[in-house]
Amino acid sequence: MSNIAKAFQNGKAFIPFITCGDPDPETTAAAVRAMAQNGADLIELGIPFSDPTAEGPVIQAANIRALQGGVDTDKIFDLVRELRKDVTVPMVFMTYANVVFSYGAEEFISTCREIGIDGLILPDIPFEEKEEFSDICRRYEVDLISLIAPTSENRIGMIAKEAEGFIYLVSSLGVTGVRSEITTDLGAIVKVIRENTDVPCAIGFGISTPEQAKKMAGLADGAIVGSAIVRLLEQYGKDAPEHIGEYVRKMKDAVSDNK
Repeated sequence: MSNIAKAFQNGKAFIPFITCGDPDPETTAAAVRAMAQNGADLIELGIPFSDPTAEGPVIQAANIRALQGGVDTDKIFDLVRELRKDVTVPMVFMTYANVVFSYGAEEFISTCREIGIDGLILPDIPFEEKEEFSDICRRYEVDLISLIAPTSENRIGMIAKEAEGFIYLVSSLGVTGVRSEITTDLGAIVKVIRENTDVPCAIGFGISTPEQAKKMAGLADGAIVGSAIVRLLEQYGKDAPEHIGEYVRKMKDAVSDNK
């Protein structure tokens, strides 16, 4: 069993996201530990990039703050090495193809394996072009996470059949960010996914409240939250980890409320 599969073993999963290095690596480390201690089942670590095309203004601003603070890929690798001394929950990187290319795909992915990163999410890589990464990921046993969006339509089954780790189901068109309402017929998409794979599926983009998280986890196997957590970092800075821990606990309780 992959480490990621363990995140979905005990009911519905809550998956928080954080941008590494915002406002500094020490705060990121404290926030990740607070997430793990308060029930996060899997943690997404964002490697900042100067042109994050899938991100809304909240996470874009976090990328800028982190990069201006001097964080880079090697510093993030060191951060994960330190976290892995006591954090056992599955962790995945979310970043962009350019970050991996510029580092060297083989070196990047082999380092992920060495430091204990379980998966990789690259939102700017189309399904048809994933082979240049997926072969290396398989060699080093790092799951390349597939994304399915409302626009995937007749490709949903095809993407699901080849999925590894978990499927990231994008709730809405557009970029990341808090939404007051999610109107996509996600139930129909989840039905097609489940007809084609046993790999778990978690819904992200736009989720911020316990009520939304509970609803999304009811449709799928888990809920992913990013912008609402990054907002806490923007608001509280170095004092954010305590607030993030409280938030994660509420969200985990909400998704767990699905029988």
